[in-house]
Amino acid sequence: MATKKNKKSNDNTIAQNRKARHEFFIEQKFEAGLVLEGWEVKSLREGKVQLNDSYVLIRNGEAWLANCLITALKTASTHIVPQAQRDRKLLLNRKELSTLIGAVDRKGYTLIPLDMYWKNGRAKIQIALAKGKQMHDKRATEKDRDWQREKARIFKNH
Repeated sequence: MATKKNKKSNDNTIAQNRKARHEFFIEQKFEAGLVLEGWEVKSLREGKVQLNDSYVLIRNGEAWLANCLITALKTASTHIVPQAQRDRKLLLNRKELSTLIGAVDRKGYTLIPLDMYWKNGRAKIQIALAKGKQMHDKRATEKDRDWQREKARIFKNH
């Protein structure tokens, strides 16, 4: 008898960029659609994606996801040549794009991807306007997180 893999039916997350929350102060979040090819969608369903070193570019008034690694499956079609790290267009409305362009150009923000997930059968990506953290900011964040854990333990025991 064949065994089925247990998949979490309520978890729609494809990939997360955990390093982003450590390296940056997150100011504002946006949800964007992705323009993908067929083999990329199949790879996303298998979880073959990495967001760790990726970032968002603004080029000619459009947003592009750069340096995102989507590994092709071995069963991909033979008549196409998959490019694992090509730039992928992000689908945002004009108001969101103008907000992002203004913040990046004038205020010195960076655009980074946070999460990739499924929503109504479509791949979505959550991007954020962020400012980089200095080393002392990272230490302070870690210290606060440890203190919150310790405080929760103390209240739990008493």
